[in-house]
Amino acid sequence: MSQTGGCLCGAVRYELKAEPVMQAICHCKNCQRQAGSVLSVLIGVPRDGITIKGETTTYEDSGESGLKVWRKFCPTCGSPLFTDAESAPQLWFVKAGTLDDTSWLKPQIQFWTKSRQAWMPECEDIPAMAENPA
Repeated sequence: MSQTGGCLCGAVRYELKAEPVMQAICHCKNCQRQAGSVLSVLIGVPRDGITIKGETTTYEDSGESGLKVWRKFCPTCGSPLFTDAESAPQLWFVKAGTLDDTSWLKPQIQFWTKSRQAWMPECEDIPAMAENPA
């Protein structure tokens, strides 16, 4: 499988050369703020399974868990692209909305459901965790 994607303005492009090890929905407050939405859909890929063309800017954050999160975005258009999390050092998390083709996505797990917006319907068919996986 090879998937491609990039930011809104096209200054940053990437290719996923490895199969994703996870497709997840994150409901944490910081992902909500960064996405400007009620959740973030993420694709976890091995660090060596992604090739990036173009420069990104990094914002260092502390997630709800207290662990560090490095959020990478396009410095030109501001599109959030990747997350590098201290809680999963072997993976990079790609913001699924930046993929060129999202038709194959099927999230398998939800994190931080304790921060899910109360008005948002539950995705009962997707296993849920109140916080990060152990």
